[in-house]
Amino acid sequence: MSDGTVAERARAALAEKPDGVVEAIAATAGVTPADVLAVLPDGAAVSSPAERFLDIWNELRSWGEVLMIVQTPDIVFEVPGHLPEGTEGHGWFNIHGDSPIGGHIKKDNCASIAFVDRNFHGRRSLSVWFMNAGGSAMFKLFVRRDDKKELLADQTAKFETLRDSLRS
Repeated sequence: MSDGTVAERARAALAEKPDGVVEAIAATAGVTPADVLAVLPDGAAVSSPAERFLDIWNELRSWGEVLMIVQTPDIVFEVPGHLPEGTEGHGWFNIHGDSPIGGHIKKDNCASIAFVDRNFHGRRSLSVWFMNAGGSAMFKLFVRRDDKKELLADQTAKFETLRDSLRS
């Protein structure tokens, strides 16, 4: 990429589109999504160690229906549903149950978990990002919205409580 440190490039791209898609901002700057999260205003991206994966997953299971997003350069896949219980086996975190969210997560590839509270296209957005060592989101879980496009109050409170419990 061009001149400047990673943080400088991330800040410059973020300044151009402060409420845009993090992955697009990162691509513009030639940095990773984690680099963009790192330069968000204080408290907008609170990180937790990957060792908390199971604790966080199990807490998120109590939130009701969430929106899971898996994003690659070719697709943004959105699946609403309740998080099922998971079991570990054969190197995977296996999730199956009465939910459209199911499959197998390479849990050991999770390097950190970020609680992201930022504006997205003019509206507050709350999400939990399970990050890999390459600085990209393995998947994201979003607080749902009601029919008026407002964040669900109960999930917002649970997000804030869990995020705040992780701050050191």
